[in-house]
Amino acid sequence: MRITAVETSVLSMPFTMGGPHGRFAGQLWDRMEVLLVRVETEDGLVGWGEAFGHAAIPTTKAALESIVAPLVLGQDSGDINGLSRRVLHGTHLLGRNGAFVYAFSGIEIALWDIMGKRCGQPVWRLLGGAAPERLPAYASLLSYGGDLDLVARNTAEAAARGYRHIKLHEVTREAVVAARRAAPGAAIMLDVNCAWTPPVAREMARSLAGEGLFWLEEPVWPPEDAAGLAGLRQYGIPLSAGENTAGLFGFKALIEAGAIDYAQPSVTKVGGIGEMRKVIALCEAHGVTVMPHSPYFGPGLVATIHVATALVERPMVEVLWLEMEPNPFDPWVRCPDGTVAVPRGPGLGVEPDPALLAQVTRGAPVRIAL
Repeated sequence: MRITAVETSVLSMPFTMGGPHGRFAGQLWDRMEVLLVRVETEDGLVGWGEAFGHAAIPTTKAALESIVAPLVLGQDSGDINGLSRRVLHGTHLLGRNGAFVYAFSGIEIALWDIMGKRCGQPVWRLLGGAAPERLPAYASLLSYGGDLDLVARNTAEAAARGYRHIKLHEVTREAVVAARRAAPGAAIMLDVNCAWTPPVAREMARSLAGEGLFWLEEPVWPPEDAAGLAGLRQYGIPLSAGENTAGLFGFKALIEAGAIDYAQPSVTKVGGIGEMRKVIALCEAHGVTVMPHSPYFGPGLVATIHVATALVERPMVEVLWLEMEPNPFDPWVRCPDGTVAVPRGPGLGVEPDPALLAQVTRGAPVRIAL
């Protein structure tokens, strides 16, 4: 069945995070925003997707509406592999890791939702998996700017809420020590968002070597420096990266450099569910564990749950540690006890609440149709 319309809308929900709001790409980050993608087919089916995201929404939205959506209109909604090849090749001169890939990721997720609905099967079943009722999650704390009291308080609260793995977004050894003391039974990860050049990263890794980190995430700037990242393996800390990696061959470069223990592809950035499947197969063949990147609260998080359920041997889902207003995709994007529910319905198994959708949508949706 042909794709007849693509619609974009921006959901915006205030949130609290256990401390003062920080900045994201120079902007105050005090609202969780979701770039929602709605795809329709000529037989009346509707699929939901999410395109990355956060401060990049205006850019991704423009790429989607001006270039990517027109490329998919009139195309066979079931030809997901073919569409991926044609659209990503057709836009490759515009960037292999950025707004155009993010835009297509949102459409691609929606097409899997439609395929599942047409087949009467959840996406995890289409991917060849079986599903438990719930999956374990880890709490991904936002940055508290080095405030050790806030780090300790939020780590302790996350542990009390049932999380057994907790990730910090800080840049000091002291923050790791504070978190370990606050939650001695929890595994602690540290994500520094590419903060250090390789010489500084080596110095920091040396100082963190005895702290028992579950992983050290993206320690090296720039993220393309696979050799610089691999140079930290000597300190014995498991290394993770991948949210900023361009598709299958980006991960191939990281693996061939011996740079990562944990791969972190992001379904709303990497090209969608199909590209995630390829990355996971590659990692499996090379003994690299996959831990998907998923700081989302819409179809991106739900799609991650489906992929992790079906394809990851020991899945654990990243959930941002924050409290937000009612979300149209509740309860599927909530993590009340350190676990997330696995939807059982066809497709993504999640339909947004229309009243809440209208309540949190910022501005008018944009519809591109045949």
